[in-house]
Amino acid sequence: MFNIVDFRQRFFFLVFSILLNSAGNALTISADLGSAVWTGSSVNLSNWIQIPLGTTLLLYGIVVTLLNQLLLGHFDRRRFISNLLYIIPFSYLVEFIGYFWQWLGVPNFSFTARLILNFVGLVAVAAAVSIYQRCNLIQHPNDDLSYILRFRFLHGSAIIAQWASYLPPVLIIIISFIATGQLHAIGIGTVFALVAQGAIMGWSDTHVFPNLKHHVDVVQASHHAG
Repeated sequence: MFNIVDFRQRFFFLVFSILLNSAGNALTISADLGSAVWTGSSVNLSNWIQIPLGTTLLLYGIVVTLLNQLLLGHFDRRRFISNLLYIIPFSYLVEFIGYFWQWLGVPNFSFTARLILNFVGLVAVAAAVSIYQRCNLIQHPNDDLSYILRFRFLHGSAIIAQWASYLPPVLIIIISFIATGQLHAIGIGTVFALVAQGAIMGWSDTHVFPNLKHHVDVVQASHHAG
């Protein structure tokens, strides 16, 4: 039975998580000591093709959304709409919140301050992913890519699926570096994200808004649809 109170709670946390995810990603970009792999690849792609970061993130997200449909082998309308509903606000929020961090002078802070803020941003991103995955109303296309790879091709292995989903952004980073000779938003924070993001997400599940539980019914329906 549909629970309007439960839906309102999930919607509130979804909006909060998108804002938190955007702010965290923008903070790691401004601190410039290493963003998560997908974010770092978007920054390098934006620098290479010379279009605004928000537009780059949006186009990137649309491409991954279409890739998800191809990997599914059939058109999944719910997934398609879900991916687009997430990526449209998220893309431009990252860009515009980034202007706020620049206005505060984050890029000019000391190395120690930027390092601390970089880690704060990465922890915020992991916590945000935990929150919106528990809400399970809409999903970032990158997370859906990992999910589809995991259950359709990799026999349920979360670790292998996560690494496989990193192949596209890693290729973008390499090609962008070859084309421009520059590397942005890749560094110690990227290594930290690769090693610790999963653990932080797991910790967040039980410590960040612990009253928000995983809505497994929707996940299972999505899995069967795929």
